[in-house]
Amino acid sequence: MKVSKANGEHYIWGDQCDGWHLVKTDELSIIHERMPPQTQEVRHYHERSRQFFFVFSGTATLEVDGEKIQIGVQEGVEVPPRVPHQMFNESSEDVHFLVTSQPNSRGDRVLCK
Repeated sequence: MKVSKANGEHYIWGDQCDGWHLVKTDELSIIHERMPPQTQEVRHYHERSRQFFFVFSGTATLEVDGEKIQIGVQEGVEVPPRVPHQMFNESSEDVHFLVTSQPNSRGDRVLCK
């Protein structure tokens, strides 16, 4: 079955960010996310899940274990399990990106203090 943002399961996270599940199994999660300007997620890590963030449009900032990394269009960053990270959109335009998690990160997130 063909899947896209148009038919993927939609959810809202944070105050105004969007996510669309493109693949949602126990072994793999692929989500298209949109972050409006000046938004961020909470700093956290995953016990088991390895994640890969890939930007389609805009410029994202991903803080990984204390280091801020700018991710531009057609660029990505991998985050291993147990490594604290946080995504930011510090720009003036929306950022669209894919988050791939293996295994699925559902129930695997630990908030950092």
